[in-house]
Amino acid sequence: MGILDRLSPSAQFIEVIEWLDDSSNTMLYRFPVRDQEIKNGAQLIVRESQAAVFVHEGQIADVFGAGRFSVDGGNTPILSKLGAWKHGFNSPIKSEVYFVNTKQFTDLKWGTSNPVMMRDTDFGMVRLRAFGIYSMRVADPRELIKQISGTNSRFVTEDIEGQLRRTMVSAFSDSLAESKIAALDLASNYDELGSFARTKLQDEFKSLGLELTKFVVENISLPEEVEAAMDKRTSMGVIGDVGRYAQFQAADAMRDAAQNTGGGGAATGAGLGAGFAIGNAMAGAMSDAMKHSSESAAPPAASTGAAAGKCVKCGAAMPAGSKFCSECGTSQAAAKCSNCQQELKPGAKFCDECGTKVG
Repeated sequence: MGILDRLSPSAQFIEVIEWLDDSSNTMLYRFPVRDQEIKNGAQLIVRESQAAVFVHEGQIADVFGAGRFSVDGGNTPILSKLGAWKHGFNSPIKSEVYFVNTKQFTDLKWGTSNPVMMRDTDFGMVRLRAFGIYSMRVADPRELIKQISGTNSRFVTEDIEGQLRRTMVSAFSDSLAESKIAALDLASNYDELGSFARTKLQDEFKSLGLELTKFVVENISLPEEVEAAMDKRTSMGVIGDVGRYAQFQAADAMRDAAQNTGGGGAATGAGLGAGFAIGNAMAGAMSDAMKHSSESAAPPAASTGAAAGKCVKCGAAMPAGSKFCSECGTSQAAAKCSNCQQELKPGAKFCDECGTKVG
């Protein structure tokens, strides 16, 4: 008989061994064979995205891919490895059958339970949190049974997710440190980080009979204080000219005060006063800035000696630096009081100190 030959009418005790998965997370399922006995001629049906593993006397005898197989003498590879059928294949064999789901398990979550320390060129030491999704599939059913599931009757993704998640976080942290990407540039390198981490994880998954088909970094977040500093820096870049922005804020304050009629005259006056005060302050600041700018730009005046003035005696106008009056010839040196010798101010008729008349 061939593998796909029809059953003969006399084979009334033939069993059909198959598994229809009604879950989304089952990786392995042990077929419930009564007393672990499989009758001669039993039909094995393996669907796409499945593999059937026969275990005899504690050892994996064979693995079947998609198709229909008749488990009888001479046409199935498993029979050459099993020693239980010795009497013309009339007695049933005792064997366990495991169905392994080889489809991709998608939308599995990973994330850092604790912040990852990183040295950044802009912010120094920062703590990062990251999360994302990943997909995996069973690549080697033999290794899955040997390394993970064992003799469990049912093995689901939740049974291994904890270990895989911690392994991925460790590999991702290592990849993040090795990449030396600045915190401000992380968002533009999610794909590169995911690909790098996936490559580092493949050997670990392979040792468990698994394959990591996708590793996606959804988000890498900074601490709140660092994000606040970044927001401030962004705001300053948006504002641009701080002086014009302050003028705009003052104008808004005056407009809001003028529109606030619900608070009565006192409130309106206070609002307008605040607006004018802000405006005056800004105007003063700008005036000082312009004055300082013009002074710094203007060339220094040439020294011309004493300032121009009037004769201390006759009051005639005198050029700057003159020591004697050109009208009356009086010396322009500071005169002193004849009584108290106090220095007199130019043009004074009486001494400021004792009141003596200047002759």
